[in-house]
Amino acid sequence: MSNNTDFLLAIEDLSVSFDGFKAVDSLNLYLEQDELRVIIGPNGAGKTTVLDMICGKTRPTEGSIRFRNRELVGLPEHQIVRAGVGRKFQTPSIYENLTVFENLEVSYPKGRSVLGSIAFTRSADVVDRIHKVGEDIFLKDHLEVEGAYLSHGQKQWLEIGMLLMQEPELMMLDEPVAGMGPVEREQTAELLKRITAGRAILIIEHDMEFVSRIASKVTVLHLGKILAEGTMDQVRHDPKVIEVYLGH
Repeated sequence: MSNNTDFLLAIEDLSVSFDGFKAVDSLNLYLEQDELRVIIGPNGAGKTTVLDMICGKTRPTEGSIRFRNRELVGLPEHQIVRAGVGRKFQTPSIYENLTVFENLEVSYPKGRSVLGSIAFTRSADVVDRIHKVGEDIFLKDHLEVEGAYLSHGQKQWLEIGMLLMQEPELMMLDEPVAGMGPVEREQTAELLKRITAGRAILIIEHDMEFVSRIASKVTVLHLGKILAEGTMDQVRHDPKVIEVYLGH
């Protein structure tokens, strides 16, 4: 196992057991910069657990997670965020009573600590960043709208925007198009492709049609192990994958 790698994210021999059950089993996963990787697999495959381990929410039983050659295992969650890893969970968690602008503003890293927020002044670079991100997430005309009044899809986009404010080099999204209509899905695909420039994005998704539109590479997990990996087309025609999906 080399300690130096050109990969943005190198996961090696990663395992985690819950009560004797191996939820993730000796996983090796490598992610390059500018790569949009989607992890698919039936329920119980260990997909969300992998993201939980990368962001420090769950501690692996064994193995290594290196981000830019820095070991993440054992680091507290806030240090992993500071290292450049951002995560969006399945349910949007925006501030409903704040405007889109304010939601983005409080996500700017300077405003993070208590002292930081007291000393936080709305400088020109923050405002520029908010307008840039607002445009990226299709909400530039909604900056003064309170979170509560956004559609489900717009809330999902706002949350992606809140991550973008931190300028993460790795973004992890759990089912970003769940509950969206066809038009919003279309726009989300465009949004994700656009923001992959200069960063890697790791996504868990069930919607295969959506996956085939966005993924540079697809990893299929089954019972905590990688069953197949490749383009959506390769994976879709893999007999092992067909068996797992049709057998369920």
